[in-house]
Parts: sequence; C-alpha cells; structure tokens
Amino acid sequence: MLLKIGELAKMTGLSIRTLHHYDSIGLLSPSARTQAGYRLYQHGDMDRLHRIMALRKFGLSLADIANALAGPDLPLSAIVAQQIAMLERQIAQASTLRERLRTLQAQLAQGQAPELAEWLTTMELMTMYDKYFTEEELQRMPLLTDSAVEQEWKALVTRVRAARDAGASPDDAQAQALATEWMVKLVRDTGAHPGLFARLNSMHEQEPSMQATTSIDAELMQFILAAFNASRIALYRPFLDEQEYAYLLANYGRRSGEWPALIAAVRAAIDARTPPTDPAVLQLARQWLDLFRSYAGTDPATQLKFRQAHQQEPRLMEGSFVDAAMVQYLGAAMAVVAQERPAK
Repeated sequence: MLLKIGELAKMTGLSIRTLHHYDSIGLLSPSARTQAGYRLYQHGDMDRLHRIMALRKFGLSLADIANALAGPDLPLSAIVAQQIAMLERQIAQASTLRERLRTLQAQLAQGQAPELAEWLTTMELMTMYDKYFTEEELQRMPLLTDSAVEQEWKALVTRVRAARDAGASPDDAQAQALATEWMVKLVRDTGAHPGLFARLNSMHEQEPSMQATTSIDAELMQFILAAFNASRIALYRPFLDEQEYAYLLANYGRRSGEWPALIAAVRAAIDARTPPTDPAVLQLARQWLDLFRSYAGTDPATQLKFRQAHQQEPRLMEGSFVDAAMVQYLGAAMAVVAQERPAK
C-alpha cells in the first residue's frame, strides 16, 4: 500500500509541513515518488516513522534522533517497550495528583475547608515541577511521578532523621549505610541522569515549599552528604598509607559541590556523541583531574592507588552517577590531556 503525504499526515496526526521537513533534513525520505514527483510512503517507511515519533516523545532533538537512527539498529520492539514504560510513568504521575484531588473533593463535599498544607501541596504538584523539568524529563523521574516511590522516600527520610536526632554522627556505620541507600535511590529515581539530579538539587534549594513537603532541609542534606563522604573515605582507607590517608581525610568533600554539574556536563557530551578528543571535552577532563587531585594529591603513585581502589572496590561507584561508560570516555580524553602536559 502506497500513501501520499497528505494521507500519511491525516492518519498519523502529523502535519504535511512536518513530513516535508523530515524529508528535507534526511530524517524520513519516502521510498517512492510518482512520475509527477509526489512523495509516496510504503509499509517499510512506517518502521522509521514510528521510531522518529517515539524518540521525539522521549525528548530527543531531531539532530539526536538522526544520530540515533544512524547508529546500531535498535529493535522496534524495544522502542515500543520504552513507550509503554513512559506511559506507565505518566499514569503513575496522574494517579498521584488524582488521589490528592480526591482528598480535596471529599473534604469539600463534606463542607470542610481543605487543610492548607494539603491544598498547597496539590497546587504545587500541578505547577512547580514545570519550572525545572520538561514533561519528557518528568516521565523519566519516578522520584517525582510515582506514588509508591514517594512513600519509599518518606520512609527513608524518617529513618535518617531519627538516626540523626538519636545522636548518630557521619562516621557511624548506620549513618553511612543510610547515606549510601539515599544516594543509590537518587540515582535510580532520577533515571541515573546527572543533569536531572543537578536540577532537582536546584529545585530543592530554591523552593522552600519543596523542603517543607519532603521534610528534607539543608541541615539534613548536609548530614547525608557528610555521611556519604565518610563512607567513601572508609572504602579508600585500605589502599593508602598514613600520609595519603591524612591528606584524603583533610580534603575529601571540600569541593564536592562542584561534582554534580561537571558529571552532568560529561554525560551531556556522551549523549551528544561528542568525540572525547573534542576541545570542550578535553576541558571537562582537565576540570575532572583538578577535582581528583584536590583530594588525591599530585603524586602519580598515590593517584594510581585511587584508580586501583575503584577497580577493586565496586562500592565506590554506588550512588555516584558515574558508570563504566563514563570512565572509559573520560579515560580517552585524559590520555590526550596527559600528552599535553609536558608541553606546557
């Protein structure tokens, strides 16, 4: 069956202008044309069009979609599975809002004035997230869209606050275990996307109502960060001598606030398929090395110990938003940077 461009547009809900644009940029060219030059789309074109429409819904730009389609062929069944997962997240998000609205409805039906906090939370849920995330990004964050995950976080916050109020310090094993659980959940519930994590931090810092709703204030966050850093220091300890450990203890975490944005920038470069030899990526590698040296020092022998620690202790990667692919990507960039240093 052959479809003219107007017929395809009507059946898919796309505009003729959009299909013309897809053709002009080489994203979707029809398989055939009439003798008069009119576009004709065949059954085989539907596979590619479905991929384009799905990837667009996932938030990819047309340039990113072109790159994705030019790479190894992703089975259409896998894309459909991702679409189903996205819709399920949308349903979960809508369900959370629905339950809040039902509560308000029941109170109003009984002639009761809704609790102010609950009312504000409902309105905030309707508007606040849009200031920081696109619809597609929200769909990738069960932390903000899944009521079951929301309950998990409430329980974890309660346990962390109870441990701190009972006098636990960041050096205590219980505090470190809770902090690690916290960070691992953050990675999971932000879709392991460091850019979304960085914006989530910004939202939390800039929206006092968010802190009130989640019961996570700056003091509690500082406790989590200190305990998480202490857990990483403990994992490095067996690999270092006394002098190296003392330097680590004095400096680790001193510049921890710089890591989220840098990790997000590296992930963005990877997602954009930027070569690791690109000047912008090399600059990111230099920044990474600078932060690494801030706690590991400048002795190559000591730095090697830290790298060996990461190879032998997988727990060091937990909750870090850094995976093996990022390490490999940065390694290629740092190899170029290492060759530049003697010339300086």
